[in-house]
This record gives sequence, C-alpha cells and structure tokens, in this order.
Amino acid sequence: MSQQQSADEVPVRDGMPMFGLGTWENDDQQQVADSVQTALEMGYRHIDTAQIYGNEEGVGDGIAAADVPREDVFLASKVWISKLGHDDVISSTKESLQRLGTDYVDLMYVHWPAGAYDAEETLSAFAELKQEGHIERIGVSNFESEHLDAAREVLGDDVFVNQVEMHPRLRQEALRDYCADADVELVAYSPLARGGVFDMPTVSEIADKHGVSEPQVSLAWLRQKGVTAIPKATSQSHIRDNWESLKLELDEADIEAIDAIDETERCVNPDFGPDSWA
Repeated sequence: MSQQQSADEVPVRDGMPMFGLGTWENDDQQQVADSVQTALEMGYRHIDTAQIYGNEEGVGDGIAAADVPREDVFLASKVWISKLGHDDVISSTKESLQRLGTDYVDLMYVHWPAGAYDAEETLSAFAELKQEGHIERIGVSNFESEHLDAAREVLGDDVFVNQVEMHPRLRQEALRDYCADADVELVAYSPLARGGVFDMPTVSEIADKHGVSEPQVSLAWLRQKGVTAIPKATSQSHIRDNWESLKLELDEADIEAIDAIDETERCVNPDFGPDSWA
C-alpha cells in the first residue's frame, strides 16, 4: 500500500486508461499546462479536455512539456453543441487538433445531445474523422439510453464511451446496466460531486476506516464499478491525492454502504440537458 503507483498499474479498457485528469473550469493556459505536466509525470496517462473549456492549447503545452511520449498519452476532447453540424464537426475538430498540437486525438466526444446535434448528420462527420485518422475513437457525453439507441443506429459498435456525471449521490444504475449490455464504456465526470463527497457521512466513515481521503473512496468505488473517473485537479497535492486512490481496494461492505446512500444529487444540469433530467 505504501508504494508509488506506476502508469502500468492503471487498469486499461480497450486502450483507455481507467483513470485520468479532468480540466473543466480551468482556462488559465499556464496553470492547466502545469497540471497536465505534473499529472503525466506522476503516472497519469488519460487527459480530458473540451472545446468549451478554452484550455486545449494549455493541455497541448502540458503534454509537450512532460517527459512522456505523445503516443503513451490517451487524449480526449469534446465538440461543443454549437459545432455539431456536419461541416462544423470536421472544421472544429481540426482546430482542436491545432490547439492541442497533435495530429490526432485518442477520443473525441459529442459533448451534449443538444444545440446543433442531429444523430445522423453529427455522427457521420465523426465517422469520417475516424476514417481519416484524426480521431481514434468516438464518444458521446451526457447521453441517456434513448440518445444511445439513436447513436448506435448510426455508428453501430463504434460508440465507444458515454461520459456522464457519476458519484455516490448519482450512481447511474440504469445507465450502467444499459452500457454493460451494449458494450459501451462509462467515464465519470464530477466524480467527487464537486466537493460533495466531503459532506457524505457514509463516505467519510469509509475514509476513516481505511485512513484515506473522501475523494479516494469515491474514486475507488467508481473503479471497482468498472467506471473510468477523470477528477479535475490543479494543485500537485490534489493531483497526487486522487492518484493515490489507485491503491485503495474497498471491501464488499464498503461498496454496499455506498450503493445504499439514500440521496440523489445532480451537480450539472444546464437548460439544454436531456428532458429526463428536468
């Protein structure tokens, strides 16, 4: 338990490391570059960004500065809702690649099923980008089962992953079952409930039991559910604390206690979110 985790010890699903660094709400280019470099040199190999975050340039700078080859980094970004028309998907993705300083991303997401999104038009453009080698995998984000059904009608098995909010107060049981049956990976954003894990007595009790932090408990719970977590962090101490969650193995009682938390909270719910969230 006391040894430093290495990148080789991070579980991998179909080429995607099941633990990564989120960069949402960090548009300070130098700060995000420093965070990405710190994370990669610590052992992280999965970096998540998006066009709307306004930090793709900083993410690219951090990858370039790190003592880690680009081919060892799993890099993901997302196309914003105003850019989901066919031609805009293609042009905005190429602009993202320029900002990131790379000629491909390992994963590109549809950020939301909203705005200019149309399953056939939008996803056919993603398929073209994949065929051309600009993106290696196609992902969706904030999709409910009905959106996944429509996406899979267009792409079939090429829907690789769905990124959604998930933490002990939003456990996504039905969506996890759907994705397991459809062989679609799940990535969790806001895996610490935007700091809410510190206010969950069950999580705090488990943290005290193991001598770890509440974030580590939430991240370990997600990993043991087969879900990839991408916690946002900027300071070296928070990046390391999240990384240390890879050492933690929760027991069956811990998992059952978290699964039994009788609270539901969605931290991210914009006006353009799915109707079922209202």
